[in-house]
Amino acid sequence: MINGLYQCAECRRQTSVTAGTFLHRSHVPLTKWFLAMYFVTQDKRGISAVQLAHTIGVNYKTAWLMLKKIRAAMGQRDSRHLLSGTVEFDDAFFGGPTVGKKRGRGTEKAKVFVALSRNHGRPEYLKMRVTENIRKTSVRAFANSAIASGSTIESDACKSYIPALTAYDHQYEKYDADSGMLHWLHKTISNAKSFILGTYHGLPKRYLQSYLDEFCFRFSRRDFGARLFDRLALAVIDTPYADLNG
Repeated sequence: MINGLYQCAECRRQTSVTAGTFLHRSHVPLTKWFLAMYFVTQDKRGISAVQLAHTIGVNYKTAWLMLKKIRAAMGQRDSRHLLSGTVEFDDAFFGGPTVGKKRGRGTEKAKVFVALSRNHGRPEYLKMRVTENIRKTSVRAFANSAIASGSTIESDACKSYIPALTAYDHQYEKYDADSGMLHWLHKTISNAKSFILGTYHGLPKRYLQSYLDEFCFRFSRRDFGARLFDRLALAVIDTPYADLNG
């Protein structure tokens, strides 16, 4: 090793341990990066930039950027796999109420597609994606990017879902809150809203996807316990510098 760089014994080319990852060229010491990842994974409620800055000894802007990159790595990691089997699907709305405006579908709140796979009746993996609308083309695009072909999709009878999901075994019915349909999905949506409100006290709409990526990453690995740090470290190392800075 020469000046902190590894050098090939044959070609003499030098490279750093962070080359090819989003940690490349970071002015933050690796020890602080690993501390940040540790504290992110130690509390299921997450950690705010204010708290992280105080805990690891960096300023707020640095802590905010570190968390932004960590969440991006979480999102990149989860984007590589598709949900399969039986998948509950619906849309949800995030954000504070707008006085005098309508509720539900058509609201000015941020619209989010939510899909949750089940295994033996229990929730398994989760995907959530902010969308401009819930029209047929948007529904189909989300399903194609998030749900494997051959899967069974359970949903309500929203008029845009039915023509959009014909490529799947689509089982739908008019929503009845007392029937227990989409039980796990709606419980998870409620938990996601509590996660964002409880730890981050609301956030601008433009950052919502980043926080949903963090929630999904945590949810899909909720049984990992202390190993969640290992999974996050792998996601960070495996996320190319260009994906976040290109």
